[in-house]
Amino acid sequence: MTATYVRFDPLLEPADAEAMVRLCERFGTYATYGAESAAEEGAKRRFAPGIPERYDAAIHFVRSGGRFGRREDPAVLAARTNYFRETYFYEKPIAPGIEPFLHHEGFAAAARRVYGRPLVVPSIVYANLLLPGQELALHTDVPEFRGANRTLLPQWLMVVMHHSGLFERWRRPIATGIAYFNDCAGGELAFYPDGVEAPAATLPVNFNTAVLMDTDSVFHGVDRVRGDDALPPFRRDMKLAFAGAGRWRLFEGAETLASYRWEQIRYSVSWKAYCYEDEADRRRTEQHQDDLALEGILEVLEDDLRRRGRLAGARPGENELALLLIDEYVHFPGPTPASSSAEVAR
Repeated sequence: MTATYVRFDPLLEPADAEAMVRLCERFGTYATYGAESAAEEGAKRRFAPGIPERYDAAIHFVRSGGRFGRREDPAVLAARTNYFRETYFYEKPIAPGIEPFLHHEGFAAAARRVYGRPLVVPSIVYANLLLPGQELALHTDVPEFRGANRTLLPQWLMVVMHHSGLFERWRRPIATGIAYFNDCAGGELAFYPDGVEAPAATLPVNFNTAVLMDTDSVFHGVDRVRGDDALPPFRRDMKLAFAGAGRWRLFEGAETLASYRWEQIRYSVSWKAYCYEDEADRRRTEQHQDDLALEGILEVLEDDLRRRGRLAGARPGENELALLLIDEYVHFPGPTPASSSAEVAR
């Protein structure tokens, strides 16, 4: 089945689009996604502590070489995907001036179209910045369920839950809008609205354009930003900061590692909103009615593995069970030649 998505060209009024660029510059400094993820991990080691948060996407990227099957040392691949991220809105504005983007009615209307649910509640806005030579591995975003989210359980487990199809009753539908606020070479968004067996659709990085879809269900990634493939030696504690006069500085501590012009960087802003059937549906979620719990989740998955003939005897250890679950339920698109990628036409 083809997933619904909505394109915007343009997304905002010209002045509002330029304001997003200035907001990015005012915000100033962006940490690596690896640093952000490390800060979250401690609270979620209740199950399979030996399995990293997004092991599903990371191991596929290393094994496959990404969308185009490039073969590189795993350390280089890790550097290519350790992009920069900061949050502009989470429960309250963090970046002054984000409100027009947060409350964009076009995004809300598109979310209603994607999910057929009238109540749309924006929840988070964050920015991603990728440097020349960086890319984002194919993945689906981390979904949420009543009683199960990234503050409580491992991210890979919730990805498994969604792809298994066994927990739709508890799922919290989330719409995601991805907007570009500069132009750069490469860095196309590649996504699979027609399923993992079909060619990818691609969306080039053009200023003030966007797409909205269910990124928890549709596999997607970012093609490599064009430029120097000889990346600096990326480390978790590096930061990227706006240095004025249209330039950005990559640094660690007092050491400047590289300098970039605006047009060399891929800058996108993501908007996420919960979609509810009505206020009763929202109250059921916010009041934690009918929540899931970890052991119940594992029992449902274990029973399904047995029905599929993938598990016999006693339940294996946590890490072994985690690897089995990922292998059984999360099926990625295979590497494809660039010439087979179809441009978005809707």
